[in-house]
Amino acid sequence: MSAVKKIAVLTSGGDSQGMNAAVRAVVRSALYYGIEVFGIQRGYQGLLNREIRSMDLRSVGDIIQRGGTILQSARCKEFMTAEGQQKGADILREYGIDGLVVIGGDGSYQGANKLSKLGIKTMCLPGTIDNDIAFTDFTIGFDTAVGIVVDAVNKLRDTMSSHERSSIVEVMGRHCGDIALYAGLASGAETILVPEVPFSIDDVANRMKDNFEHGKRHSIVIVAEGVGRGEDIAKGITERVDVDARVTVLGHIQRGGCPTHNDRVLGSRLGDYAVRMLMEGQSGKSCGVIKGELVMTDIDTVVNTKKAFDMELYDLALRLSK
Repeated sequence: MSAVKKIAVLTSGGDSQGMNAAVRAVVRSALYYGIEVFGIQRGYQGLLNREIRSMDLRSVGDIIQRGGTILQSARCKEFMTAEGQQKGADILREYGIDGLVVIGGDGSYQGANKLSKLGIKTMCLPGTIDNDIAFTDFTIGFDTAVGIVVDAVNKLRDTMSSHERSSIVEVMGRHCGDIALYAGLASGAETILVPEVPFSIDDVANRMKDNFEHGKRHSIVIVAEGVGRGEDIAKGITERVDVDARVTVLGHIQRGGCPTHNDRVLGSRLGDYAVRMLMEGQSGKSCGVIKGELVMTDIDTVVNTKKAFDMELYDLALRLSK
């Protein structure tokens, strides 16, 4: 016997590639096990507005390869209040929904945690390109975002080399430098600046100067937005050394496009896992993958734990860039 009869799924916060794969998995797995399933449009705002619709197999057909989220997403200030959270829980009960799957980042987890404490069975899936959710090796959308940055850097290298210029590439990552780190390592960037590691602009400028003096025809610096604006980094470099530094801000392009096979598989595995865990009576959990294995962790623990930065990988990138 399943512990839930009706479940709902919503996506919240910033969109990420692979969210649709996760939504598809939740819907199809629920239907496979004979559970009625609903989609909530526009995240918590849509919940409070009762934008709740029944989902069937056709609802999630031909979406696994699409970026963004068919359920759409929105910020909701009202849901940050105790009154808004209680209203959301009451609406779910009104519809007879006894299980909720939330796909999103830290803010989405905070909302799900509140609903869980109000008696709603909840499961969270890490949907964010930043890879900043603890207790999972990777988040849904991260792999695709890194690939987009690497592809952009590959193209920039061609023109930077032709004109013997330096390129400052600003990427997303306000509090977590994983996109900068993985993309920088994968693209062979000479310098990677992340919020987790202090840096000196003098050291960055001197490294660039040494590179050119030793015959390099270009230099790539990848900057996570949490470190500062790419324009400010470029200005700091050009004030110290005589180089032509151009800035590229990739912005929201990092969230778009078709998800990679890794993000499609990750979203599919986590979506199915969330449904099965709700059926077993689990609640207030975050689903993740560690060393290839599906895991659950209390949402309370996840939202109160900062994900550890991989200094070993950072040091590797530093050694290989010399």
